[in-house]
Amino acid sequence: MKKNRKIPTEKEMIEQFRMGKVSLPPLSFRLLKGEPKAGRDFGFDALVEASWGERIAKFAVECKSRSTPKAFQDGINRLKTSLLPKSCRPLLFLPFLNEPQLQELERNKINGVDLCGNGVVVVPEMFSVFRSGQKNRFTSSVPIKNIYKKNSSMVARAFLLCSRYETVIDVRAEINRRNLLVNRWGKKAMSLSTVSKALKTLQEDLIISREDVIRILQPDKLLQKLSENYAPPNINERIRLKIPEGIETIAELLRKESQALKLPLVAAGISSVGRYAVMQRMDILSVYCPRLDMLLERLSGSQSDRFPNLELIETEDETAYFDGRQEENFWWASPIQVYLELMAGDKRDQETAEQVKSYILNKF
Repeated sequence: MKKNRKIPTEKEMIEQFRMGKVSLPPLSFRLLKGEPKAGRDFGFDALVEASWGERIAKFAVECKSRSTPKAFQDGINRLKTSLLPKSCRPLLFLPFLNEPQLQELERNKINGVDLCGNGVVVVPEMFSVFRSGQKNRFTSSVPIKNIYKKNSSMVARAFLLCSRYETVIDVRAEINRRNLLVNRWGKKAMSLSTVSKALKTLQEDLIISREDVIRILQPDKLLQKLSENYAPPNINERIRLKIPEGIETIAELLRKESQALKLPLVAAGISSVGRYAVMQRMDILSVYCPRLDMLLERLSGSQSDRFPNLELIETEDETAYFDGRQEENFWWASPIQVYLELMAGDKRDQETAEQVKSYILNKF
């Protein structure tokens, strides 16, 4: 089958059975009937026949047009709990099935095929076929926007700060409340539509549930997703200075200048590790700032890459400031930002990240 850039509808998918284009060699499939009923209130999407030579078996098909974790799990749940037509076995039909999903189907004794040539079909004493490795030809069948990256990631991060929300409006309010650039720099607040779109993906990925309340289901999986998709803040300028003060005094100096200029400042994640984990102290304080020129006019120090004790990083990346924590009269990075920056570092940083991970997940 040629690459399809359009998300297939369930009707279009079933039509592939009718046209004999669903393939799992040496098995061949034939559509027997559309929408066979299996009980008063439930109907399957199709009834198909799979044959290998003279060996033939019938299957009741549950079809899903989206290849998302939620669609996959919903399909399994329906096939496990519904009464099947006589002499039929359950079969899940998606645009794409990856190998872990095929293995899960096999464990649950449910058959499955996709439109890409992957599948598992097991009929005891008849035939057993397991095929994987074919690429997804329907990449548009999964969400295009990466909600675990950049500004959209703040929606996901919000569930590591509060495990449940009553409404979408509550999620949005918490995100904007914790965004220092919204509260102190006039950045545009995140819209309700952006939050809704991100929540939809989180639900499809089985990370949150939206039954009754909006709550997190898999905080560890969410943290992993954020780490896998993390991109460092976009940096406009980076300046290293030698200030004739110690780290504590520098932090106090920056706090005063921040208040005087109404300029939001927050320590970078790598400089905030000590708030959440045990790590050898750094001799340089790295700080995010949206406007370096305003700050440099008021700081007395020499610009130098030789033994600097202050690094100023100009960025308006909102994730760098999100959930900043005010302690000891200074703003430090969120534990989530600390974790993500450490995971993007070397082996030693990643080992320390495990301590921060425990700090974040402890509440769950």
